[in-house]
Amino acid sequence: MMNANWKIKVSLYLNYFVFAILLNSVGIVIAKSINVYGVDERAASILEAFKDLPIAIVSFFVASFLPRIGYKKAMLVALALVFAGCLGMYFANSFWGAKLMFLSVGVSFALIKLSVYSLVGVVTSGPRQHAALMSSIEGFFMVGIASAYFLFPAFYDDANERSWLNVYLLLCVLIFISILFLLFSGVRIPKQTVTSDWRADIKNSLALLTLPLVLVFICAAFFFVMIEQGIMTWLPRFNEKIFSFSEVLSVQMASLLAISLAAGRFIAGWLAKRISWSHIVIACALASGGLLLIVLPAIRTSANLGQLTSVLQVPAIGFALPFIGLFIAPIYPLLNSTVLSHLPKNLHAPMSGLIIIFSALGGTLGSRMVGILFGRIGGVNAFYFLIIPLLLLVVAVLLIRKITSKAKPD
Repeated sequence: MMNANWKIKVSLYLNYFVFAILLNSVGIVIAKSINVYGVDERAASILEAFKDLPIAIVSFFVASFLPRIGYKKAMLVALALVFAGCLGMYFANSFWGAKLMFLSVGVSFALIKLSVYSLVGVVTSGPRQHAALMSSIEGFFMVGIASAYFLFPAFYDDANERSWLNVYLLLCVLIFISILFLLFSGVRIPKQTVTSDWRADIKNSLALLTLPLVLVFICAAFFFVMIEQGIMTWLPRFNEKIFSFSEVLSVQMASLLAISLAAGRFIAGWLAKRISWSHIVIACALASGGLLLIVLPAIRTSANLGQLTSVLQVPAIGFALPFIGLFIAPIYPLLNSTVLSHLPKNLHAPMSGLIIIFSALGGTLGSRMVGILFGRIGGVNAFYFLIIPLLLLVVAVLLIRKITSKAKPD
């Protein structure tokens, strides 16, 4: 059993890594769309919707039926679809090509994330073990995101506007390797995780929406992803416009956010075994808000020294904002783990669907609002907006703690 679980876990890590690079390159592609395809911030922000809305729609219709379809088959279909999307982006070289590429990424990631979240419950036992594995997988996801911030600029060439598209050929190679690995991974799912009646699947999904724990959690997940995606999507453009970093430096400095997110989630996996999840999440949310209130005024008053092209030229304040990732990183996996570990395993697939749906909606709204505010009132003022969902998140976490403490102690 240990060997089988090990193979499943490696498969989950590898698939999450590949999709992390693609899914969270949206900020990079938005910057490229503005600079290369000539669209403005408001128009470019629609790419987030092309990524997130398919995730929500597919999750809604597929979550209850995924155990019967098969997690391995679903992940293979997802990888094949996004392989085609990457090739399409390479040959289209246009803003509409970017829309179609992110559409394929969104549809595919819904299948991947549903499979991953459901399988975590299969290969773990107990809330703390669940939280630890969930945090480490999400941490590895952030390693993939950090890789994207170095991978894309490696293909930039000022003399050739099309050169950056070569990254999608490399991604196709990685996806093909992931397909081969999954085919030979020997994934085995216990039969008790698969229901036999589609009517029962739908009933289970609808019943979840009547549970106070689920309703409050949905709000918490929505607020968190609004914060995370608002920062992650627009940080490259923020760096370029507010700090006057060069295009390559803007993306490279944004990688610090992904690195700090990865570190924060790995640390959370360790802390979750020793400290109550709610204490970690509340402390992290308050620290994130405090950091924004300290850093944003300092950015506003910092002098503009002209375009910067080297990390050695970056002022200290330029390094501060990305490290908010250390504080926001533990929140999402711990929230997800808490709600999943307090539900029966046969409800993990439909609950995972709800997680993905409202996370996608929160990400779309957060990115869209920051994009609109960015164009109208500037990047610094746009980031102040994120303090509102941070405060609402703290309220939601307090309610979740109250509900779970009655049902089952931390």
